[in-house]
Amino acid sequence: MNDSTPIGPAVLLVNTGTPVQPRTGAVRSFLRRFLSDPRVIELPRVLWLPLLYGLVLPLRAPRSAHKYRQIWQPEGSPLLLNTSKLRAALERELGALRGNMRVEQAFLYSAPSVAQSLEALRNAGVRRLIVLPLFPQSSGTTTGAVYDQVARSLRAWRALPELRYIAGYHAEADYIGALAASIGDHRRLHGRGAHLLMSFHGIPQSYVARGDRYGDQCRQTAVQLAAALDLAPRDWSLSFQSRFGANRWLTPATDRSLRELPRRGIRAVTVLCPGFAADCLETLEEIALRGRDIFLQSGGEHFDYVPALNGRSDHAAALARLIVRSSADWSASVGAPSLLR
Repeated sequence: MNDSTPIGPAVLLVNTGTPVQPRTGAVRSFLRRFLSDPRVIELPRVLWLPLLYGLVLPLRAPRSAHKYRQIWQPEGSPLLLNTSKLRAALERELGALRGNMRVEQAFLYSAPSVAQSLEALRNAGVRRLIVLPLFPQSSGTTTGAVYDQVARSLRAWRALPELRYIAGYHAEADYIGALAASIGDHRRLHGRGAHLLMSFHGIPQSYVARGDRYGDQCRQTAVQLAAALDLAPRDWSLSFQSRFGANRWLTPATDRSLRELPRRGIRAVTVLCPGFAADCLETLEEIALRGRDIFLQSGGEHFDYVPALNGRSDHAAALARLIVRSSADWSASVGAPSLLR
């Protein structure tokens, strides 16, 4: 039984996860957890798991480990470091807006896990909890996995917290404003590229056909950001990256777009990845390194990558205002939440 003094409302930030080391064994363990999730790969387990263990992991883990080594920082994993910076910045912003509000971070497929972070909050006496998946554009593959893991972890709780989820924030004005400000900051330092390419993580077309609204939300984000930057249609485009497997995925593909832009006479490009709250393998290696090579080898002359929002103060402020608005009816006092509303 938990005898801790109850704490005020708390926030759980959830991101995808990262290997603990850029080594084949650690990457294999991470990929096993990630690719075993039915939310990520929707094939029947009897078909998928033998393929995963017999072919995918033996081939993919060494290749992915090599990629991780190219972007690994002296302090550790970029995703872990950037998510931690965002957590700290968010806690500061929330403190300024509504007093102390504890913020924990968790990862779907690495430590600290959702279960571990929730247990820490339970031990602290949490009574009211907001879960914020760090995926601006909601998808069953990401936000859905957060819902699953939170629900699974809470099965063991006897005293349940009042619980709220923020399902996404793809069209929030403060989020769009933070993206626009990050591009403005980048332009002041590096100049303005001729074309802005907004690259989002892709999902299979079959998931969209079954009702996933992710693709539409990505397009809404892109249109709103282009409007905030006052870009003409010819000055920007949208694409989808990180294709995996033989299925048809959302198009156009980022690698193909980077090859085609020089053929259209566009020699300078700036790439932004609005769907990634924190820089990680998919932004730092796939885009900033490999994407650069693709563009330059295809005839491009100038390539810029705009970092993810990470721990920027305007990013933390945008999320803080979203959280405060979502919990506006929660008083500062800490009592047992009412069962009747």
